[in-house]
Amino acid sequence: MDAPRERGGSGPGGPPPAGRLGRRGAALLTAAVFLPLWLLDYLTARPYGVPLLLATGAAVALVALLPAPRGGRVPVERRAAAAVSLSGATTLFLALRGGTVGFGMGEVFVLLTLLTRTARRGRAGPLALGLCLLLAAAVATAPLRMGHASDRTSLAFLLTLAAGGAAGLGWYLRTLDERRTWAVVEVRERERLRLARDLHDFVAHHVTGMVVQAQAARMIRDSSPERLDPLLRSIETAGNETLDSMHRLVRVLREDGAATVLPGDLLAELGLLVARSGRDGRGPAARLTVSAGARGAVLDPEVETTVHRVVQEALTNVARHAPDAASVEVEVEVEVEVEEPKNTTAGVLRVTVSNGPGRGAPARPPLLGRRGGFGLIGLRERVEAVGGTFRAGPLPTGGWRLTATLPVRGRS
Repeated sequence: MDAPRERGGSGPGGPPPAGRLGRRGAALLTAAVFLPLWLLDYLTARPYGVPLLLATGAAVALVALLPAPRGGRVPVERRAAAAVSLSGATTLFLALRGGTVGFGMGEVFVLLTLLTRTARRGRAGPLALGLCLLLAAAVATAPLRMGHASDRTSLAFLLTLAAGGAAGLGWYLRTLDERRTWAVVEVRERERLRLARDLHDFVAHHVTGMVVQAQAARMIRDSSPERLDPLLRSIETAGNETLDSMHRLVRVLREDGAATVLPGDLLAELGLLVARSGRDGRGPAARLTVSAGARGAVLDPEVETTVHRVVQEALTNVARHAPDAASVEVEVEVEVEVEEPKNTTAGVLRVTVSNGPGRGAPARPPLLGRRGGFGLIGLRERVEAVGGTFRAGPLPTGGWRLTATLPVRGRS
């Protein structure tokens, strides 16, 4: 199974994922805190120890914060091992040399940051645990660079508590990450299984029709042989459609996930969904707009159920996260493209659900992991499983928009 993607949102849309921008932002924030502390080390350290103290602090910061070459990624374990080696060697040298120098506030801050990252991101096992212990030891023994024993003892105690807090924060964030990962996996599997059940229903529908037509062909075989050809063509068409649905079903199940919408009843079902929105007072009333091209579009059964699911989930999210929205629009249209060499038409069905800004305070997107935070993940999984694309996000003027494009088989 592919690694789950992290997304969330409110209304029919949500904020974009953090990705690499989040890592860069964290590195910039760490550097912004490190630099003043590093300059403070320059002002407070004893003159004869300033070069070594500043050089070690700068080296530890570069090891922890510099990006990997060519857009790669350096494992946090390597960064932690290099930082511990640099810091430990400096502490040992200054402790053996004697005299008061200064413990290096900027360096200790970076070590604590690395300790949190290692506890959170390091691969579970003895290596990560050992590195966490070494980082904590490097932080706790930094006061050995100072001269007075009383100062060393008091500061070592405080830094030991800080190291324990950093490690605890890292393990806590690691637990949250694991919960979120399992929640995303569960949502994806549930959506795929739901789609698989829908495909099973349609396959059963086609097979039943084929059996009925085959029985009719046997009955008229002798009395009306001229009527056999249309029946056989119908059986062939239904068989091909069944095979296509079965192929999609097997693909969905191999990749790892309501009420079924009957073929041809999609627009009626969408009308019922929109008509029911806002009746119970939990959200604004919605308005449905269906283009002429969409009314004549021929969709595969699993695409019809996907459209129904997208609209249903989007209206539910509006009622839950933007109950005071000024308006909700559901638009269904077809974009048709003509292929010149074959003179054939191909297009996509575009489903858009958008809600305007609220009359009161703007709705905040739910945090990923809370109730309702994974609906968009399931929608994206379902839309992409049937060959479509999915986008969701905030509107510049306020409110949210969800857009799903799905393949069209043809036109009736």
